[in-house]
Amino acid sequence: MKDKKVVNKKANLMINDLLARENYLVVQANDLAKAFGGLTSFQHKILDFAISFVKADSTPFESYDVQILTILHHLGLNTSGQNYKRVAEAFKALNENTALYFKIMKPNGKIGVRMTQLFSRIDIFEDGSIKFKFSEDAAPYIFDLRKNFYSFKLSELATIKSKYSLIMMKLWEANKMGDEQNVSISGSLEDWESWFLGKDIRWPAGKFGQKALDVAIKELTQKLGVWFTVTKQKRGRSIVGYEITIHGKETKRGQTS
Repeated sequence: MKDKKVVNKKANLMINDLLARENYLVVQANDLAKAFGGLTSFQHKILDFAISFVKADSTPFESYDVQILTILHHLGLNTSGQNYKRVAEAFKALNENTALYFKIMKPNGKIGVRMTQLFSRIDIFEDGSIKFKFSEDAAPYIFDLRKNFYSFKLSELATIKSKYSLIMMKLWEANKMGDEQNVSISGSLEDWESWFLGKDIRWPAGKFGQKALDVAIKELTQKLGVWFTVTKQKRGRSIVGYEITIHGKETKRGQTS
């Protein structure tokens, strides 16, 4: 009996450790907006294109078909063999780098972690067609995210160059309530870096501010006409977090209500 208690305690600690350490534990749809900081800008655009196929009547068991030629036209790229290869490699990266973790529970109340992926399969054919299917575990969250948060047009997303700008746009939509003009996003420095860089990369605060946040703010200000206020959260002289408010282009600078 004692050994069983020890084993149960160790297993419980193991599960709690997984739940505490996983940056991308999905508990609601907008967590997906924070989950893929490790993707490149091009991979984000391919992912957004894939999610755009989801409709109001889509089901978790549905597959989607697209031609690489259609993707290239959408992105304004020529139809060279190199670009065909680039799209195929982007889908390969999405298959390999979109792991998701869900908190689950047995009928007896015991908690656990389900480790799965965004896609259940991606088929690429020699005629340039691609068929993909989202995983059954991820699909409901994707559908909810698409319904409530993906209000940007694909044409708008296609003009954005920086992956940091694309991630900021998704965070903006994920935190937006209805038609509100001012949206605030708060997080520790570690939170922001996990959203923008992925779970394995960390930069000094100064570098992160200059190379990631400033880049996103500058591009979205220029291309979408929005403006930002950034509040640095400090402990002594060190930056430990940020609160960033995105103000709609209809609001005047200084108008925050």
